[in-house]
Amino acid sequence: MHRDATQTVFGAGSQDARVMLVGEQPGDQEDRQGKPFVGPAGKLLDRALEEAGIDPSEAYVTNAVKHFKFTRAEPRKRRIHKAPNLREMTACGPWLAAELSVVEPELIVVLGATAGKALLGSSFRVTQVRGTVLEEDVHGRPERLVPTVHPSSVLRSDDREAAYRGLVSDLHVAADALS
Repeated sequence: MHRDATQTVFGAGSQDARVMLVGEQPGDQEDRQGKPFVGPAGKLLDRALEEAGIDPSEAYVTNAVKHFKFTRAEPRKRRIHKAPNLREMTACGPWLAAELSVVEPELIVVLGATAGKALLGSSFRVTQVRGTVLEEDVHGRPERLVPTVHPSSVLRSDDREAAYRGLVSDLHVAADALS
């Protein structure tokens, strides 16, 4: 997976952050810039966090997988996101566990199904638990988590406004859990 990616994209933010946001994998802009959540989905996430009462500058953001996996429809065309598989999530697991160990967040916001599966196992279904506070063992540590959709799914939604409102609602649950 890493062979085609431009670079490894590790997490960013304060190691004293109270909340850690875990996404799927870097996107095209993240791969080019070497920073997580700097593309369109990251900008939408920042806006949703602010609306929910969470300061994005006080969060630690990372991804379950640290390299951009993509395909190209044709040479020199746009790089199209391709979902990571279980082997790739497992290979990046030690890095995510190390980030959790260093930051020790009070709360993890799980952004999408891939992040949920990387943190909680293959049976995770974001649609079944989104917007709730879970207490689960993650990499050998008890953690509190609030699952929600990945902000990129809002951008792909037929009804972006409703999808965005759902994301903000879930993030309000996270903000309340931090209070």
